[in-house]
Amino acid sequence: MKIISWNVNGIRAVQNKGFTKTLAHLDADCILLQETKAQPEQIDKALEGIDHYHIYNNCAERKGYSGVTIMSRHEPIKIIHDIGLPEHDQEGRVIVAEFEQFYLLDVYVPNSGEALARLDYRKTWDTEFLAYCQQLQSKKPLIACGDFNVAHQEIDIARPKPNYNKSAGYTQVEIDGFSQFLDAGFVDTFRHLHPDTIAYSWWSYRAGARAKNIGWRIDYVLTSQSLVGKVKQAFILPEIAGSDHCPVGIEIDL
Repeated sequence: MKIISWNVNGIRAVQNKGFTKTLAHLDADCILLQETKAQPEQIDKALEGIDHYHIYNNCAERKGYSGVTIMSRHEPIKIIHDIGLPEHDQEGRVIVAEFEQFYLLDVYVPNSGEALARLDYRKTWDTEFLAYCQQLQSKKPLIACGDFNVAHQEIDIARPKPNYNKSAGYTQVEIDGFSQFLDAGFVDTFRHLHPDTIAYSWWSYRAGARAKNIGWRIDYVLTSQSLVGKVKQAFILPEIAGSDHCPVGIEIDL
């Protein structure tokens, strides 16, 4: 099974950048999108003509903001929206597909914002989102994919020193929040299989950062410990354009 996660930074924007051809090229069983920035009818229109996928959305109440979509060739048993806490469930950040053997979760973790204005909120989110993931995992194994908005280690960011505790996505609060997932037994599949590989999944649009590969690895596929041995590949696809993020994913025997 091939699972791809991609922050598209606006599904209507990426639609005009060869999105249909890119999806055909990726040829994934499940495609998880983040930051769709659209309402359901707009997503349906953007994905018109893309066959063989069941499509499920969770859209923010605020139009043109956030949003996650799961596209799956296999019909899930059930779809779950949000994490069940009103303070976190207005922004369309989580959607879960339940399959027979596992849960597949798509997440767009809140950005701590300019001047770290939402850092306190982010700290609360990380704790309560982890509790939700553990709740799912208590029932069956979990694969959690998406934009976690944090570079976890120095190897995951091109310029760690000038960004540490100054830039959203590389504060100790956010690093610790992600570490809690690993401490709870979830596995960062890419780092597990490629412990020393420098690879990024997001680049600023400023100053030609992508061309210079001045990037951050902030998009992840995490799995329950029980699934790690079944992960055959974990990959990042920087050659895929269309967004300021690139797709990440795994191939797993299920």
